[in-house]
Amino acid sequence: MRSEKMQRRAILPPTYLLFGLLAIVGLHFLYSGPRLIGPAWRLLGLPVAVVGLSLAVRADALFKRVGTEIKPFRESALVVTEDLYRLSRHPMYLGFMLLLLGVALLAGTLFPLLVVVVMLWLFMVRFVLPEERHMEQQFGDEYLEYKSRVRMWL
Repeated sequence: MRSEKMQRRAILPPTYLLFGLLAIVGLHFLYSGPRLIGPAWRLLGLPVAVVGLSLAVRADALFKRVGTEIKPFRESALVVTEDLYRLSRHPMYLGFMLLLLGVALLAGTLFPLLVVVVMLWLFMVRFVLPEERHMEQQFGDEYLEYKSRVRMWL
């Protein structure tokens, strides 16, 4: 039987992303709060969302190309340090956050933007920080050296 901790982690990051996107859209149409951004400025959300989606897809493809595990908390074959991972230790999560931010900017209202803050906290607590501890345990000094060279986000 799997532990409660493992069951909680069975919900993968893309599911959290989907819930975040649904929350942003739902809040925008049901209870958006005050308008923060005018119609012309809201369009800036589109390139932000596209960049976010592109980062996430590219990071996913890189994991598949080098043949390492993409699902969190599973044993990885190696520490990926090339391509996007030279600039960010978590480009996939960075992509998710930019996608969420872009959609929230398109909405242009307060409560959808607050979803982005909540989702950042959730990704940090549920995935980013525990994954970093997992990688430190699995790869030791190799991961610590990588951590010292590359920032968490950008």
